[in-house]
Amino acid sequence: MGANALRGEAELRIGGERLVLRPSFAALVAAEEELGPLFALVERAADGRLALGELAALFWHCVRDRPAGLTREAVGEAVVRQGLAAVTPALRILLGQILQGR
Repeated sequence: MGANALRGEAELRIGGERLVLRPSFAALVAAEEELGPLFALVERAADGRLALGELAALFWHCVRDRPAGLTREAVGEAVVRQGLAAVTPALRILLGQILQGR
């Protein structure tokens, strides 16, 4: 099943597979525990100061139904392989969900 825009979900392609990124409460709490306050993360992103590791961590925590073999490194490598322009739409959706909620 694909991403549900009504839930603020996005898609990320890793190794030919489409993974759904869902910013659930549990996922965002885990991301916040690692990355610090989410509002500060949004501010860094808006200022163009979001680090690659932060982006990969946010995506990692938000992967819904994470496949058993998926590693965090694979998420980061997928971001690098695709380039920031390709993953920016997914990031915008997640950041919008953080700010607006659903």
